[in-house]
Amino acid sequence: MNKYRSVFSVILLMVLFACGKKEDSCELDDEILSQDLTVEVVRLEDEFFNADNSEEFLYLLEKHPEFTSEYLQADLYPDLNSLSEDLVQVHQDSALRVLYDSVQAEFSDFSDVEKELEQAFKYIKHYFPEFQVPKVYTFVSGFNSDLIVTEELIVIGLDYYLPIDHTFQPDLARYMAERYDRPYIVPMIVTAISSFFNETNPQDNTLLAEMIYYGKAYHFTKSIMPCTSDQYIIGYTPEVIAETFSNEEFIWSHFVENELLYETNPFEIRKYIGEAPFTDAISTKAPGRLGRWLGWNIVDDFRFNQEVSLDELMANPDAEQIFRQSGYRPRPPQ
Repeated sequence: MNKYRSVFSVILLMVLFACGKKEDSCELDDEILSQDLTVEVVRLEDEFFNADNSEEFLYLLEKHPEFTSEYLQADLYPDLNSLSEDLVQVHQDSALRVLYDSVQAEFSDFSDVEKELEQAFKYIKHYFPEFQVPKVYTFVSGFNSDLIVTEELIVIGLDYYLPIDHTFQPDLARYMAERYDRPYIVPMIVTAISSFFNETNPQDNTLLAEMIYYGKAYHFTKSIMPCTSDQYIIGYTPEVIAETFSNEEFIWSHFVENELLYETNPFEIRKYIGEAPFTDAISTKAPGRLGRWLGWNIVDDFRFNQEVSLDELMANPDAEQIFRQSGYRPRPPQ
C-alpha cells in the first residue's frame, strides 16, 4: 500500500490535452450573465493608507461599519477612538507601507477579478435566487487575514495574493502558499460561499461525511465557475490532477480495504481531509486532502446519475445517501 504509480507519459499528455481543450471551448451562459447585477469592489487599502491622523481613521471606521465590525473587530476595543489611534500607529510602520506599495503595483488593475466575481455572483443568483450580493472590500492586512466571507461582507487581503515569486510571502508552508495567487481569489470566495447552502447532518462525524461536504463544496464551485480549471478549485496542479485520476483505483482500494469511510477518529480523518503536503498514509507522492478529492468525484457521480439540481444537492444533508446513490466507481487508467 505504500507505492504510488507514476504516470507521466501518454496518459498524462492525453488528460492534459483533453482538459485544456475543454476549457478552451468553454462558454458561460449568456442568459445567466444578462442578469441585472453589478459588483462594486471598494479598495479600502487606498483609503486607509491615505489617512494621516486618528480623525481621518475614525471617519473611515464610521463610513464602513460592516468592515469595522466584522474585519477590524471593533468590539475588542473600548471605543472607535481607541481603534483609530491603533490604526495610526500600524499604518506608520515602514514595512507595512512597503507591502502596500507592492500590492498597489500588482493590483492597480483589479478589473479581471471584479469581472470574474460578478459572473460568479450571477451564477449563484441564478441557482439560488435568495442569494444577496455581499459588500466586497480589498485590504492590506499585514499578512494577518487572507479572506473573510460572510453573507454580508467579503474582505480580500490582497497581500496574501501577491505572485508566488514575490519578495513578500505569507508565513505558510510552501505547498499552501502556492495556492495564494491571483487566479485562486474568486474560486476561494465561491467555495467559501458554498457553505451558506451546504446542509449537513451534525450527528454524522464520519470521514465519509467530511468527504461529501467538501465534494459538495467543490462541485458547487465548479458549477458556478464552469470554465475555471480544477487546479484553481482544489489547488492541485494539472500534473497532480492527471496522476491522481490515473491512480484512482489504487486510492479507492486504500479507503475500502482500510474501512475508512465510517472512521470517526478525528486524527485519522485529518490524515485524508486536513491540509498536508502529501497523504503519507498512502504515499509521500500522493497529494494531501485526497479525501476531499474523492468526495468531489462521488458528488459529481451522484449529481450525474440522479439528475438532481444544484440547490437540491446542496440541501441534501445525507452523506450516506449521496454516496449510495452516486453509483461511484473509480475510473480505471485509460
